[in-house]
Amino acid sequence: MKQPRPFPHLTSPLDVGPLTLRNRLVMGSMHSGLEDHAKDIPKLAAYLGRRAEGGTGLLVTGGYAPNIEGWLLPAGSTMATARTADNHRAVTDAVHEHGSHIVLQLLHSGRYGYHPLVRSADSSKSPISPFKARRMAGWDIKRTIGAYVRAAKLAKRAGYDGIEIMGSEGYLLNQFLAERTNHRSDNWGGSAEKRMTLPVEVVRRIREAVGPDFLLQYRISLIDLVEGGQTWSETTDLAHRLVDAGVDIFNTGIGWHEARVPTIVTSVPRAAFADLSKRLKQEVDIPVCASNRINDPNTAEDLLANGSADLVSMARPLLADPDFLNKSAAGRSDEINTCIGCNQACLDHTFKNKRATCLVNPKAAYETELLPTPRWITGSRSIAVVGAGVAGLSYAETAAERGHNVEIFESKDAIGGQFLLAAKVPGKEDYAETLRYFQRRMEVLGVKVHLGVDADVGKLLESFDHVEVASGVTPRIPEIEGINHPKVVLYDELLSGARTAGERVAVMGAGGIGVDVSEFLTREPNMSIEEWKKVWGIGDPAEHRGGLTDPVDEDSGREVHLLQRKDTPIGKGLGKTTGWVHRAELKKAGVIKHIGVTYRKIDDAGLHITEDGVEKILDVDTIVVCTGQESNLTSLGDVPRDHPRISVVGGADVAAELDAKRAIRQSVEDALVV
Repeated sequence: MKQPRPFPHLTSPLDVGPLTLRNRLVMGSMHSGLEDHAKDIPKLAAYLGRRAEGGTGLLVTGGYAPNIEGWLLPAGSTMATARTADNHRAVTDAVHEHGSHIVLQLLHSGRYGYHPLVRSADSSKSPISPFKARRMAGWDIKRTIGAYVRAAKLAKRAGYDGIEIMGSEGYLLNQFLAERTNHRSDNWGGSAEKRMTLPVEVVRRIREAVGPDFLLQYRISLIDLVEGGQTWSETTDLAHRLVDAGVDIFNTGIGWHEARVPTIVTSVPRAAFADLSKRLKQEVDIPVCASNRINDPNTAEDLLANGSADLVSMARPLLADPDFLNKSAAGRSDEINTCIGCNQACLDHTFKNKRATCLVNPKAAYETELLPTPRWITGSRSIAVVGAGVAGLSYAETAAERGHNVEIFESKDAIGGQFLLAAKVPGKEDYAETLRYFQRRMEVLGVKVHLGVDADVGKLLESFDHVEVASGVTPRIPEIEGINHPKVVLYDELLSGARTAGERVAVMGAGGIGVDVSEFLTREPNMSIEEWKKVWGIGDPAEHRGGLTDPVDEDSGREVHLLQRKDTPIGKGLGKTTGWVHRAELKKAGVIKHIGVTYRKIDDAGLHITEDGVEKILDVDTIVVCTGQESNLTSLGDVPRDHPRISVVGGADVAAELDAKRAIRQSVEDALVV
């Protein structure tokens, strides 16, 4: 009997405008940083070509401005000259070579631009740029429309199959659409209908210029999540007008970048906004693509099967695993390296003007650079890896892929190290997916994993050609009187379930781990979409303008004190795109913050501190120690770090809080040359 095809909806073809896509997976736009310089075109071609090779049906480039006022950054990515278009042939050829289609995203930043030339519907300043925008005059708007048309024609010259017009996330067209940023009273504002004039005119003029055989995709904002945003009736009215003007397909966007509601971080439930794409799909007769926090084929298949969308957009998941579609189609979805929504190496890099890559896959956007030393140089080796945290697992995977014989020795009874603990934190449940991936990857590659084994590096050198030490970290225990009191719990003891906390808790240390522990103590795990939306004040845009309503604070019933010796704001060192979410979570949960604290002692009365020059006693049941980490290297005895057949990576090399990004990349780089 013939077996059913895995993920039949996800893998089925679809006619979209003039194109027939080979499947329903879209690589959504994500600015990698390779778009900004002509010298990086070969790297960009390799990066996007790799995702096409992995089976993705339609790819969308990072955003390209139609003119210099629309730059995201000074001298940033622009599609404005024939020379630029001709250079892009390398990109389109690389994608077409593998049977995929690709569209160029046209993005005018409006008041989000990080340069002094910014223009918008009105003179205003966004909270994410230091530059105040100038109000666009009527002639300036018409000139900008012409720039969009020119860019679309150049994209066609470059071999793109179409364009995506960025009309969401709070960029220029979205700024014209919203009451929040458009206070005009001319032909380009003053009413909801007039606020729609610019995006509709851009689409109409582009369709006239490029003809019917060029895909016109529009990324429409389904919910703005800002005060003064659009209503649902305005969104659907806009959608109908855009279809009449020539749009072939709607990709969907959720929230503005300045919104104080998270939309893509790991704590956002999977497919949290798919109900809105389903509602749009019921309104229009062209394909609709769902987006935001869709990172696994099962969720994608369900959305397609239940009519929530015709296609599914993923950006970060295709950084994590370029072979996402091919693995799904081959019945190997358990081998997908899942995006965990951490943002540490992708969006955080983008907002720091660094090249975007991926924490769990550092080869992303480095396809032409992170290359292995040829095997004829290194030969085949037997390698022992000490430690099965993400550093050791990443090293083992890369080394085994190169044909080396690899075995892992782990003292604990499970793989994962610090990642295993992180997965216990509410909102970080997806971290377990990385360990699921590595568990399966070791099986596929034939890597033997020895658990519950205390490795002896000296003895391993007798049996193996090389020993890679990735023994990880251990909690740093401060020298404070009473640190061995029964009330004291180490963070790893708490997160692992070996110890529990009482109703009144003091968390010593407010770095990333201290914040995680505070959330562990105050949040419910695996929150449903409905519960999560209530907590963040996300309402129906048909009832609440912009989709905002009053948030409901969480009440854990616990009194949690989060203490920090530094006098800087708590959470300042967290990720740029995720730190504000964690700070908001702490506030919602009523966590009591203490900065500039001196720890004096611990006894039956609680934690004795000095704060603002005043001695205090925190009457708590439990004191959780989150005061940093130390390398676990010393637990292995005397490891000669200068030995030619020994390497030390990850936390064993440099102990630093929540530093999986560095640990994984270092391990992969090490394994590529061994």
